Amino acid sequence: MALLADALSRVKPSATILMTQKARELKASGVDVISLSVGEPDFDTPDHIKQAAVEAIARNETRYTPVSGIPALREAIVKKFKRENGLDYKISQTIVGTGGKHIIYNALLATLNPGDEVVIPRPYWVSYPEMVVLCGGTPVFVETDMAHGFKLQAEALERVLTPKTKWIILNSPSNPSGAAYARDEMKAITDVLLRHPQVHVLTDDIYEHLTYGDFDFVTPAQVEPGLYGRTLTMNGVSKAYAMTGWRIGYAAGPEPIIKAMDFVQGQQTSGACSISQWAAVAALDGPQDHLARFRDAFQGRRDLVVSMLNQARGLTCPTPEGAFYVYPSCAELIGKRTENGTVIETDQDFVTELLQVEGVAAVHGSAFGLGPNLRISYATSNAVLEEACTRIQRFCGSLR
Repeated sequence: MALLADALSRVKPSATILMTQKARELKASGVDVISLSVGEPDFDTPDHIKQAAVEAIARNETRYTPVSGIPALREAIVKKFKRENGLDYKISQTIVGTGGKHIIYNALLATLNPGDEVVIPRPYWVSYPEMVVLCGGTPVFVETDMAHGFKLQAEALERVLTPKTKWIILNSPSNPSGAAYARDEMKAITDVLLRHPQVHVLTDDIYEHLTYGDFDFVTPAQVEPGLYGRTLTMNGVSKAYAMTGWRIGYAAGPEPIIKAMDFVQGQQTSGACSISQWAAVAALDGPQDHLARFRDAFQGRRDLVVSMLNQARGLTCPTPEGAFYVYPSCAELIGKRTENGTVIETDQDFVTELLQVEGVAAVHGSAFGLGPNLRISYATSNAVLEEACTRIQRFCGSLR
């Protein structure tokens, strides 16, 4: 009898975590490494949020919490969705988990049966298909391309939907591409979904507040109220509030799904960290002044990176609408050789050699389901980004 579950043989490790860990190990051994592989803001958690956590500790808010979250946070979530997205939810339609990944996993675990299909646009966050597989479902991929800004097109979506489709996972702005759907683009998608009542929408809005210029963020149930009853809207405090380590995600949606997720979570982790939940209350209810500062900094970094990468021989880098990633194509460099004779046959070869030769860590696009590309995070300082992009330019220029 095998010790390990068969499902593990069907699941790939997270490429983003692996590359980040490899960069850390090289750096610890004395190698000059710049890591652009991690999806984490480099800003500090705003002071009023940290102070709320200190005060929660002083009040002895250190005991088990309700599985679905403390009432104050669930009420803050209700107010957030109404204030920012025009969506009306009751507290009983909300749930809090230990990060956005936990929320998504529990939703899939609570709803998927063998044979159920989950539509996932490429490129996708590396964990989506693996979570579907772990929960017994079947990922069904639908292609996007650079010509359409890596955004799902209505005709392509229509072609992949079947009577077995239970969910579609949407992520706007996107990890890894930074692509975000404008209202008319989202409406084209929701119009298709209206014609398929068996399909539920799991929308990952974790980068909601990180959009640039005059881009107007929208979420599916906001654009199409007819989908309200079959949409689970996931969000969290990690990106917009620089709270990755606090591990708080949340969602709102149909009460039967929320109850099922509560049931799963009750046998799995129970409630999220009490102190982190009180900090999240302060994040959602408190001052939002830092958001403009974050956005301005990220937009400047985005523009810097896009400009410098487009000056690198063989790279083509579109300008994304949001998040803090770019997703350049390295197609023109496939088949080239490094100075030591190594042939760049894939985008994975490209990022491997880039790390070895220039000490810059990025993640290959094929890990996100679409290559030959690479994902670069610009969640670091302008000085570091300039140095990293200079190294990338030098590496690309050295290929023959």
